[in-house]
Amino acid sequence: MSQGSRPLGEKNSFGTFGGVFTPCVLTILGVIMFLRFGYVVGQAGVLAALLIVLASKVITLLTTLSLSAIATNTKVEGGGAYFLISRSLGPEFGGAIGLLFFGAQALSVAMYVIGFSEALMGYLPAGTSPTLVASLTNIGVCVCVAIGAGWTLKLQFAILATVVLSLLSFYAGAFADFDIERLHANSSMSFTDGESFWTMFALFFPAVTGIMAGANMSGDLKDPAESIPKGTIAAVLITGMVYASQAVFLGGASERIDLVQNNLVISDIALLPALIAAGVFAATISSALGSMMGAPRILQSLARDRLFVSLTPFGVGSDRDGEPRRAIVATFLIAQAGIMLADLNTIAPLITMAFLVTYGLLNLATFYEAITKNPSYRPQFKYCHWSTSLLGAIGCGVVMLLIDWKWALVATTLVAALHWYLSRVELGANWGYLTSGLLFERTRRNLLRLEDELYHPKNWRPFVLALSGGGFSRPHLVTLGSWLTAQSGVLTLGQVIQGDLDDHVQRRGSQEKILHGMIKERNLNAFPAVVVASDYTAGIEALVQCQGLGRLRPNTILLGCPLQVERMKIFGGLLRNLAGIGHSVVVLRRTDDPADPWAAPSGTIDIWWRGRANGELMVLLAHLMLEHPDWQGSRLRLLRVVENEAAIEEVQSHLESLLREARINGKTKVVVSNNPTAAIQSHSRDAAFVFLGMQPPDENQEEVFFHRIEGFVGALERVALIQSAGGMRLES
Repeated sequence: MSQGSRPLGEKNSFGTFGGVFTPCVLTILGVIMFLRFGYVVGQAGVLAALLIVLASKVITLLTTLSLSAIATNTKVEGGGAYFLISRSLGPEFGGAIGLLFFGAQALSVAMYVIGFSEALMGYLPAGTSPTLVASLTNIGVCVCVAIGAGWTLKLQFAILATVVLSLLSFYAGAFADFDIERLHANSSMSFTDGESFWTMFALFFPAVTGIMAGANMSGDLKDPAESIPKGTIAAVLITGMVYASQAVFLGGASERIDLVQNNLVISDIALLPALIAAGVFAATISSALGSMMGAPRILQSLARDRLFVSLTPFGVGSDRDGEPRRAIVATFLIAQAGIMLADLNTIAPLITMAFLVTYGLLNLATFYEAITKNPSYRPQFKYCHWSTSLLGAIGCGVVMLLIDWKWALVATTLVAALHWYLSRVELGANWGYLTSGLLFERTRRNLLRLEDELYHPKNWRPFVLALSGGGFSRPHLVTLGSWLTAQSGVLTLGQVIQGDLDDHVQRRGSQEKILHGMIKERNLNAFPAVVVASDYTAGIEALVQCQGLGRLRPNTILLGCPLQVERMKIFGGLLRNLAGIGHSVVVLRRTDDPADPWAAPSGTIDIWWRGRANGELMVLLAHLMLEHPDWQGSRLRLLRVVENEAAIEEVQSHLESLLREARINGKTKVVVSNNPTAAIQSHSRDAAFVFLGMQPPDENQEEVFFHRIEGFVGALERVALIQSAGGMRLES
């Protein structure tokens, strides 16, 4: 069963008009229009009210374009905006915004129910409790939705007809009372009681948030990709014309004091006030029904994705048609809490912030989908551009700050906290969201830029290719590679499988998966690389030459040291070849067998200096090791052997100057001896790690090279032999 799909029963299949256009229109033309829009016009004036309508509609239209693009780019299931955001920005953002959006939709039910109750109070006996009326209304809305979406949507056709008739009654009455001079007098702003343009914007904006009413029914639509764009855009444009014309007619048909003080001023203006009353009741109830239908479906989809384990029970649907009845009960309880604790003017700004965050992230998701140029981003809706999505996202952010920066900060912090929580929970979601596409596009651009940059030794970083063997059979190489690269470099763990490619294709894939799994298990910052070659040495050379992309290629090869003369003959040729193609080499020779090969030993890191040829790389690698957390507390020593005491002062000054110019902390020491091998053995016997320079052996000199290496290593437990290809400078 796919996430978000119905487990049992036959799925609802509503069309564009019934499933999207009607719910959107009825949610937009709701309680704000009938009970608060006159107050907005009275406070802000007609011109500012038109600006508020225009700004609100621009933001929602831009968001609708983004919504349409994403809806036509993927198979849309249940969950509406949550589904679309989570499948684009990933489960962390999706879960965070889904929970916030569900809460906003549930509180919208309370807002619309309170509006309905305010309108009804004028027809009820004095002393009737508004909270009791709102609570009973909330129960009725919950019962209607619990019966089923099909019945509720059919009921909304009758409600839509009632709203249309009430608007016609208002326009007829307003036309009869219209006065140009009154319109002129009501055109300018005249705020009272601490109100401002942005408080009016915050009060009005929830009226236009109904654009999600159709998308929230995505799991019940016959063809979401067709219905969501057509139905939502039509609803945005038509309701925009309704609000704009209503602002003009309100300003020309009523005095400012009536607009501000009379919540039912539309009824006084209308030709048939009874139709306005019917319209208020119908619009507020329909909006409540729309939110009560949408919120549970968001919660159900969120629960089925199992992002929050505690919400899992709400993913259950009814056996007959999958209706989210448990989620409906949860929505009812949240709405009831809103009714008991707040009033209409308090709830509206809170809902505004939640919706603006949701719209902003939806626009952001579409923007990122477009700019990453992901081949899978092929929306059938062609009227959305990355610039419109970015403008929509910026608009949402700016409006949030201008309305109330404190509540904007609260909403953003809540999303960030939920995202932080989900990023630390092991989520099993694998939706192919755009994070990887965004990273790919960013990496692609950076690689192309890097290709054109002039190289400077100051920018040298270790890109280490460690021949770790299969299943970390050489853990000491993996450990050293991690110490050298964890803070500032790149580590690739390579393996060569000897044989024919035809015979080892499957083994190659499985070994790479094993390496990848062990990398994750050890929490290493590394990449696996496996090749098949008939000859082991040729396989290493092929791996070295083929790894990387552009300038991002291994510059340092990490190898184990042969323990037999026969193997050194082959190894010597490999060293010469690696030097020939410009790669530095680190050969690790260990004589100890530690109980924990991943632990850093105690002691100093000794570097035996013999000049810059290999010395600069030795010092840099030692410094990088000491930057690793495992080596905190250890120290670096730079040592050199001289033959007589007369050279001590000059060499000591030179070594100190090297470290000072390199800006690396460490101690220096000059050792007087005619036997460098014995001096190294004596002074570094307690060192945790020793760096020695080397040059590849001449042809046919591999045996001599082997015995010289064994002599230098002697009883030392950990020795790294360095063959530098250059490319770095200590002073950089």
